[in-house]
Amino acid sequence: MENYTNTFHFNLTMFVNIGSYRYPAFVLCLLMFAFIVSANIIILLVISQERTLHEPMYMFIALLSVNALYGSTGFFPRFLMDLLSDTHLISRPACFTQIYIIYTYASYEMTILGIMAFDRYVAVCEPLHYHNKMTHKKVCILSAFAWIMPAFSVATCLYLAIRLPLCGNKILKVYCAVWNVAKLSCVSTLISNIVGLLVAVVTVFLPLIYVLYTYCRIIIVCSKMSSEFKSKVFQTCLPHTISFVTFSIAVFCDVALSRIDVEKLNPYLAVILSLEFVLIPPVLNPLVYGLTLPEIRKHILRMWPWFCKQT
Repeated sequence: MENYTNTFHFNLTMFVNIGSYRYPAFVLCLLMFAFIVSANIIILLVISQERTLHEPMYMFIALLSVNALYGSTGFFPRFLMDLLSDTHLISRPACFTQIYIIYTYASYEMTILGIMAFDRYVAVCEPLHYHNKMTHKKVCILSAFAWIMPAFSVATCLYLAIRLPLCGNKILKVYCAVWNVAKLSCVSTLISNIVGLLVAVVTVFLPLIYVLYTYCRIIIVCSKMSSEFKSKVFQTCLPHTISFVTFSIAVFCDVALSRIDVEKLNPYLAVILSLEFVLIPPVLNPLVYGLTLPEIRKHILRMWPWFCKQT
């Protein structure tokens, strides 16, 4: 029978010893963090200050930027410290706090992309009813749902993980993750696995299926319309499609990585795959929405002198 251990610290063992290259890596990641913060703040400022952008589509884009700031702030400070450190111990409370932030960030991203798909579906397939269906009250309800539901579902998974008696402290990851903590359990994790599967279905697979369904309907509608209509739909739906596809691929890589023997992979590849969904979406989203949507791009260019004066 295995002995239970009182684990006060976890050891993040996926960090690769890169010697003196840790300093360029630290600078690169710090610059990436600074870009994520500044770019998403610019998107938020533009949307909040321009009354013409106080529409559902742009409000949901603002939610994505808020989520990017939330997830990045919960990940980068600790990661930057670990890059310069020779040891990678993280306390139990800090580990579970990091798990909650990263997992809620991922869940928020998927639910927000899901309600954005609903918004685009109504705008394209039911344009005459758009303003009746996407009222300010409806936007607030959808936004609240996108934040509240993942917060409680992830908290449930985390509660079950915290209660597990552990027989080790080594986490094969560069940040804390529920599945990696569950692998250390001295007892059966059947209940935790079932709850985790249900949470994954609700926060990941249902939004995924719904987004695919809405885009099938949008494609069917567009096939019967003029080229001008198709061009307009393409312009408004492309950023959302890029965000959804890149985030889905990043999440798939992270889930696949947690289910295979990571030690058989190239360590650098394993680190890159594990970091995708906390790095790529926060960097990509402000670029995609800021460059491809004319209204946001126009206002950013108009406000650019003001941003320069502030800095």
